Amino acid sequence: MKKYFSVLLAGILSISAAISPLANAKEGQPYITSKDLDLNKFLAPPPVIDSLKMKEELAEVLNRQVTRTNDMAARAQADAIENIWRFSEVVGPDFKVEKLPKLNAFFIRVLASEGPVTDPAKEFWKQPRPHQYSDLVKPVVNRSKSFSYPSGHATAGTLMAVVLANMLPEKKTEIMQRGDEYANNRLIAGIHFRSDIEAGKIAGTLIAYNLMSRADFNTDFEIAKNELRSVLGLPAIQTTIVARTEK
Repeated sequence: MKKYFSVLLAGILSISAAISPLANAKEGQPYITSKDLDLNKFLAPPPVIDSLKMKEELAEVLNRQVTRTNDMAARAQADAIENIWRFSEVVGPDFKVEKLPKLNAFFIRVLASEGPVTDPAKEFWKQPRPHQYSDLVKPVVNRSKSFSYPSGHATAGTLMAVVLANMLPEKKTEIMQRGDEYANNRLIAGIHFRSDIEAGKIAGTLIAYNLMSRADFNTDFEIAKNELRSVLGLPAIQTTIVARTEK
């Protein structure tokens, strides 16, 4: 789970103008659930409780706790919010919800697909979070009572980054780096172990790849992509979808 591989999926889609924000607009409804993607078939088990690996990961969390700066903590706190607008700094000043209603509606559905896929995996593994495992851990974000593996935020960050990067291949590097930072800020915040985050990165890419095989997702993707590129003053493009995961 410490390396990456790329999966290439090519598709050419033509979409007519939509009257509603999205052709398949169902606000807040996920595109997929664990019935469509069972993460337990793809993720390796988390570290065994009290194993050397888990103690090493705890040591990393505690090290970050004493070395994080106020700025690092503030950034991790800001990234506790799950929405696509956390990528505005790498996309540009026009990347705003009020200018991109179709994109906003699209990513609400994309993010709604994260929990229904990751929550069953969390319940299956029942891995404690760092602060649940050790009283020495003092998170700088709200403490969660849910289980830790895989990280939902790391999943969401990677999922958003992969989808957004396919809309804006000109900014792919910056977007993917921002997605990595978003995920890794869960370690800095003291709310997840390294293995949780790495599993979340895998989960996020698996969800993205699964979504890309769906006609309803691809229709909505094209509508949101065309709106985004128009607002940013970029030419329309045919999409070559590239998803990334651990290898």
